Formats: sequence, structure tokens, C-alpha cells
Amino acid sequence: MKDMKTKFSVKNIFRNQIFIPIAAMLLLLIFNLILDPSFFKVTLGYNSAGNPVLSGYLITILDSGSELAILAIGMTLVTAATGGQDISVGATAAIAGSVILRVLCGGNSRPEHMQAPIIVAFLVAVLASMLCGAFNGILVAYFKIQPMVATLILYTAGRSIAAWINNNELPVISDESFSYFGGFIPGICIPTPFLIALLCIIVTVLVMKFTTLGLYTQAVGINEHSSKLNGLNPIFIKFITFVILGVCVAVVGLIKVSRISTINYSVIAKDIEMDAILAVALGGNALGGGKFNMTASIIGAYVIQCLTTTLYKFNVQSDALPAYKAVVVILLVVSSAPTVRAWFTKTWAGITAKNVKEVG
Repeated sequence: MKDMKTKFSVKNIFRNQIFIPIAAMLLLLIFNLILDPSFFKVTLGYNSAGNPVLSGYLITILDSGSELAILAIGMTLVTAATGGQDISVGATAAIAGSVILRVLCGGNSRPEHMQAPIIVAFLVAVLASMLCGAFNGILVAYFKIQPMVATLILYTAGRSIAAWINNNELPVISDESFSYFGGFIPGICIPTPFLIALLCIIVTVLVMKFTTLGLYTQAVGINEHSSKLNGLNPIFIKFITFVILGVCVAVVGLIKVSRISTINYSVIAKDIEMDAILAVALGGNALGGGKFNMTASIIGAYVIQCLTTTLYKFNVQSDALPAYKAVVVILLVVSSAPTVRAWFTKTWAGITAKNVKEVG
């Protein structure tokens, strides 16, 4: 009876969707622990303003990975509902960041004081990003255009739109308070982006728990026709997931421009859409839509950042980084495939049965 219980529990572990991203994170951490234990060193120091801040590779992962985790929330919903991905999130983040700077600077690209409260600038950016998401959502939901093709429009034109918003100028915010969102709040030694990501995760958990958004999204992704017969509106659900992703992108846009208090239209959030998609895939979510696991996607985002930080730590050239990352991610994604997990489960069951037989 005990052997059967053990076999059942191990089988469930391998089949659990969250197993792969957690296993991947553990492998990366063990790899760093063996080659260089200093990877886990966290120190308390002071920044240029004299405020206490934590530093170290683990803090870098929490800091930079938070942007990806926020995007993974919206990308997971879009993927689950539409069976496709939004490749315009990087360009839309550039638009959101440009809008924030435009509102804060007004007509002067180098103002001595901000021309509007940061919350106002952020809300305007959220509206702009939601409009971008709505544009993508209309193309996908109403006009039945494949998501990757529909979002290719903003992917191509988004950064030009961002530059046009500020008349191709590079506005700079000199007010120190603006840098808090991408850095550290005085008196708090934890990076603000991680706190923002934590807030987004909490809001997402509450939304999933107290609304039917998750259930309806999965239903539409699994079988759009059946969900329609059961009284759902697949068009609206697909549309709203893109709008929600737009909100997530606006948050990332705020963090991005806050980090440097300005914007580089061609570089900001460059290739972040690929990492967001990889985070969703690494979380074991089917890229063809349907059932999803938000927790797995968020962990997958931090796994991607852990991988990136590890590669930088070992002095991998930035232009070669995507190639190294692609090889590792392919292995991780393939290992998360249902057929591979089923093979691992079957193999483990065979080994367990053989051991039990030998002991008996």
C-alpha cells in the first residue's frame, strides 16, 4: 500500500505543470552553487543618495525578472484565450514610456520640475497601452487575424510612434522621485520593481479567485465553439485579454523609463516579448491555448532572468547571449512537453517497480 502511495505521489509530481519551471530554477541555482558560491552572496550597501540597498546576483534576478513576470501575467491570458502570442509588447512598452515622459515634461524636454503628478502620467500611459491592446484585440477577436500577424503591426510601427510622441527628442526627468519606480524607495532596501511585481501578482490572484476570468479564458481557449454554446462570448474574452496585457505593458513601461529617467526608443524593452513568450512556454502552458497555470508562468519568468544573469556572470558576450539562451530554453521547453513528462513518469514507475520486486 505504501509503495502504491509513493508511486502515485511521484507520478503526480512529474505530471504537475509547475514541476518543470521549479526544476529548471533548481538546476540553475545548483549549477551556480557548484561553480561559484558567490552567486548567492547578498550585501547591504548604500546607493549614491546614501540610502541602504541590497545588491547581488539574486537581487538582480528579482529586480530585472520582475518586469518579465508582470508581462508573463498578461501574455499567459492572451495565449490561453487565443492560442497565439502578442509580439508587440516591447514596442507598446516604448509607447507607454514615451507617453509618461511626454506628460511629465510637457512641452519642455528638460524641465526643472515635473509638469504633472506621476500617477496622472501613469494613468494616461495605461490608457494608451490599453488602446494598443484593444487595437490588437479587435484584429484578433473580431477580424480573426492570427495573433502573431495582427500584433506584427505595432511591433513594426510602435517604436516610431513612441519617438513621434516626443517629437524624436529624448526627454529627461531630473526629479529624483521619478527614479524610485525603477530603483529603490528611500528606506526600503528591496528593489521597487519587485514590490510592483508582487502587487501585480496579488491583484491577479484576487481577480482569478473572485471572478470567472480564468475559467472563461480557459474555456474559450480549449474550445471556442463549445464555450459559445454555453453562453460565453469568445470575441469579448479574447479582446479583454489583450486589454489586460496592455495594462501590464504600461506598468513595465513605467519601470523602464524610471530606471534611467529618459528613454531610448530603439533599445527600451528590446526583445522582451520573446522572453515573455518563453516564460509562458517554460511554465508548461500550451502555446496553442487552453488550460494555463499563472504561477508556473511567473516562476518561468524568473527562470529566464536567472539564466540571463548566469550567462552574463560567466562573461558571455551580449551578442552571443540569445544563442546560448535558445539552446538552454529549447531543452527546458522540450522537457516540459506532455510526452516527455509522460516518458519520465513511465520510466520512474518502471524503476520503482523493479526495485520493489528486487527487495521482495
